Amino acid sequence: MTKREKLSTESYKGVRDFYPEDQFLQRYLFEHMERVCELFGYEEYSASILEHSELYRSKTSEEIVNEQTYTFTDRGNREVTLRPEMTPTLARMIAARSRDIPLPARWYTIANVFRYERPQRGRLREHWQLNADLVGAEGVEADAEIIAVAHGVMRSLGAEERDFEIRVSDRRILDSIYHSVGIAKEYAADITRLLDRRAKIDDFEQKLTDMIAHEEKAVKLIEELERVTSSAYLEELRVTLERMGVHNMIVDTSITRGFDYYTGMIFEVYDMHEDNRRSLFGGGRYDNLLGLFGGESIPAVGFGMGDVTARDFLEAHNLLPEYAPATELMLCIVDKESTAHAIQLAQALRREDVTVAINFSGKRIGDQIRQADKMKVPFVIAVGEKERVEGRYAIKNLATSAEMTLPADRIAEHLFSSLG
Repeated sequence: MTKREKLSTESYKGVRDFYPEDQFLQRYLFEHMERVCELFGYEEYSASILEHSELYRSKTSEEIVNEQTYTFTDRGNREVTLRPEMTPTLARMIAARSRDIPLPARWYTIANVFRYERPQRGRLREHWQLNADLVGAEGVEADAEIIAVAHGVMRSLGAEERDFEIRVSDRRILDSIYHSVGIAKEYAADITRLLDRRAKIDDFEQKLTDMIAHEEKAVKLIEELERVTSSAYLEELRVTLERMGVHNMIVDTSITRGFDYYTGMIFEVYDMHEDNRRSLFGGGRYDNLLGLFGGESIPAVGFGMGDVTARDFLEAHNLLPEYAPATELMLCIVDKESTAHAIQLAQALRREDVTVAINFSGKRIGDQIRQADKMKVPFVIAVGEKERVEGRYAIKNLATSAEMTLPADRIAEHLFSSLG
């Protein structure tokens, strides 16, 4: 018999394991995202990570489906994709019950999404993404609200307005320029995706010329993009946002966004830190997406904010929260005879909403206390014969080394007042 080969402890490339400290930060992000969305009246929804591949072929781009998704054929010979984004799923769900859902609908979700691409800073093969969408409302007020939600999340996470910019443009500007330059509609989607990657492409002008197959049109397109600096609609949007307390919007007509379904206002949130200058997340208006499901078109606007770039932002700006475990108190058992008493005490405290862990290791008290300290548990109580007989317990604060001896029915009150 051959010796069994050991299994690797490495995770799949491009995904993450979340140890308690990592999950603490993840929950911190999620809780701020959830709170801000709900302050604006958005309701939470969810869906499976599995979707029919056709959902993305006609609603994002062939490139994404063919090159950047986890797509496979299931045992029923159906082509299935792990969702690379959430907007098409939202559109499918709204379209499926369009007669029953009161509009406008404000929905949000924090979903894990998958992209088969080369892992790099800010981009992994799996990440979690806040999606907030306002469906059934058109006009500048709706566009402003969705940007205000994004702004609110950033501010809730501790960012000052000087730390980030909200760069806004409008797909209608692009469409107008394409028309004026004489670019055929069938080229528009590919050119828009190329423009979205403009900053990352060394020979951009040559690639644009090759795509259009007309050098003069390519030159004229670039000139027009540089000439147009704003629009009446974008200036109205700026004024509306300022009334809502959002003062860091700038118009940047080089913003294009890569997805085909955008029809109007588009925006990206940029980190202004010198060590992390990059687009963090974005979104925009997509008024035609729901109409692709056979019903009438319904106006919609939304954004997606990923957890990876959010973490990078917090790190760059020194805004990461300090880890604090859920456990508030550890009971350390002095002798085996005290185990049952410790269990009963823990249960009584849990009924008073104290989070309690019991150390069953059998190690010396000093080692048990050191373990609690390493885990960053703030308080410990040693339970031995004296505590069993007297019914009074010395509660030690590991941060200050201060101790207070109290009966069982006073412990919860003391912990709550100490922890704030």
